[in-house]
Amino acid sequence: MSSELNHTYKTSVSNASDTNNWLYRSAQYLLALPRSVKQTILITADFFMAGVCLYFALALRFGYIDNHISPVALGLYAVMPIIGLYLIGFYKNVARVFFDTVMRSVLQLFAVLIIIYEAILYLDWMPIIPRSIPIFYLFLFFIWLWNSRLTIKELLTRWQGKRTPRSKDISDYDNVVIYGAGLAGRELFDGLRDSHKYNVVAFVDDNPQLTGAYILGKRIYAASDLVDMVDTLDIAQVFLAVPSISRTHKRYIIDKLANISIKIKELPSLQEIADEKVTVSNMRNIDILDVLDRQTVEPDEKLLQKNITNKYVLVTGAGGSIGSELCRQIIKNKPKCLVLYELSEYALYSIHQELVGKQANNPQYQDIDIVAIIGNVTNEDNLVRIFKTYHIQTVYHAAAYKHVPLVEHNPFEGAINNTKGTYHCARAAIQAKVATFVLISTDKAVRPTNVMGATKRLAELVCQGLSQTSSQTCISMVRFGNVLGSSGSVVPVFTKQIEQGRPITVTHPDVTRYFMTIPEAANLVIQAGAMASGGEVFVLNMGEPVKIVDLARRMIHLSGCETKDENHPDGDIEIVFTGLRAGEKLYEELIIGEDNVEDTTHPLIMQAMEHGFPLSDIEQTLSELTDKARQHDVIWLKQQFKHFVAGYKEGSTPT
Repeated sequence: MSSELNHTYKTSVSNASDTNNWLYRSAQYLLALPRSVKQTILITADFFMAGVCLYFALALRFGYIDNHISPVALGLYAVMPIIGLYLIGFYKNVARVFFDTVMRSVLQLFAVLIIIYEAILYLDWMPIIPRSIPIFYLFLFFIWLWNSRLTIKELLTRWQGKRTPRSKDISDYDNVVIYGAGLAGRELFDGLRDSHKYNVVAFVDDNPQLTGAYILGKRIYAASDLVDMVDTLDIAQVFLAVPSISRTHKRYIIDKLANISIKIKELPSLQEIADEKVTVSNMRNIDILDVLDRQTVEPDEKLLQKNITNKYVLVTGAGGSIGSELCRQIIKNKPKCLVLYELSEYALYSIHQELVGKQANNPQYQDIDIVAIIGNVTNEDNLVRIFKTYHIQTVYHAAAYKHVPLVEHNPFEGAINNTKGTYHCARAAIQAKVATFVLISTDKAVRPTNVMGATKRLAELVCQGLSQTSSQTCISMVRFGNVLGSSGSVVPVFTKQIEQGRPITVTHPDVTRYFMTIPEAANLVIQAGAMASGGEVFVLNMGEPVKIVDLARRMIHLSGCETKDENHPDGDIEIVFTGLRAGEKLYEELIIGEDNVEDTTHPLIMQAMEHGFPLSDIEQTLSELTDKARQHDVIWLKQQFKHFVAGYKEGSTPT
């Protein structure tokens, strides 16, 4: 008996499987048809059902169909909604993408049709048909359209194998909870319903009145339940779908999940959505700035525009991380001309193509002349020619070698490019009567233990000295710490190591650094330069210093992994300490003395009162630099650093 039941069960399963396979093949065949053919099928089916709905509307009214009604009149009655649906674009993609907004348009169309039908009947052009028929008819037809499209959408989803993960590839799916049950959250959910990567299991919202409610079958939980949900619902990712969320609230959510290995992504801000930079369905990784204890302020538009709007601007090192971001910020403030000056052909090509692309897609940038020039900042004659040719009024000098270990092993190249290059660039600006010259400096210039920091401090001294020789060119310096995401930052290194599943390398457990994002740094550089009157060293408020090892742990958790250590031997990513590199400091400083800094009118910009040297003394050293470089006299170079650079301590530069 049992064998018969087993045989019957196998037979039924086989028949079901054959049916499913047949349906799947049929679906694939229909999907492969040309768009015009699929549209014709849908229109034909709707026209047929329009006649059926009209038949039932008449039957509801009369209880029978009057044979005296003209078939031509019935056909016109049935075809009018089809024509209207075609005109409003209903047949373009409604079979695959079904939104409430589409059916809202259908409702509006049917309201207009009811008015047209009633006008026809009022004028007795079709006296046999009662005036209640249009309402009955279009009500039935609307129900057909709604249900037929929902059914088609569900069938397509199942046939394409996207609706429910199959057991063999279930590991490819991430269970997701959407934080935010508002309009953005609902639109995000609708965009993810057909995804083969994400499976939305629930919503979370701060509004207690929504707790326990459902959105399309998904329950809304309280924000306080988020941590417990991660385990109970096997959550792999949290999507923040609150575009208007404040940074403080965002950091609060991130801190709640700090000890849990889970990925956190967010929708773009309302401003970005309004500017059409991205669509609401695009998710991005959480801004690393949100895990740092750092507050930002809105920029002063007058300061941003002062040295840029309707002016001729040049950026040296335009292809670097800071230089390229300066270029992006500059074109937003609409200069007349932006000259990109860069030694690396590839870097110059990349930023030039990016800016030209922005220009092509944005009409407000199309009057800006964007010029790309390959050149070395040590070539003073060439710089003078370019400044004069393009009538340059503002220069942002971002060109520099900044990788500490590389410059430590190539000290003269660093000194020639960073210090002598700044000298020639600033002198060229003075000769060409450039109005504003801003040097991008670094916190490593303060009491440096490495050659790179010493060369940047010497570059500051050069600018301080030259600022006293010119009344036409306003020369200033802006000093700040590490920027997140730059080529010299640990963040892209850590990100790559996490993606590859390799251990994260940190030089020392106690090493700390100041951090801000590249856009914020560039933004503040422009504002600081606009505040200058000549010779100032501006220092950006970098907030509190961050332990690099703490940053590494937060990045591991935000990537959905767990730190591997003594307490968690089964973790995913290990942190390995490699020892301080040549010339590297445990702690960075932004000012040389504790009492030589003053506030400015900007809350994030301070002014350091730094000791200078006579320009003639520095020029004497620079005049000898090329000959000493040929001899590779590193001892002489370090002696110059000790003389000019306060607090310089000799690193382990090879001799």
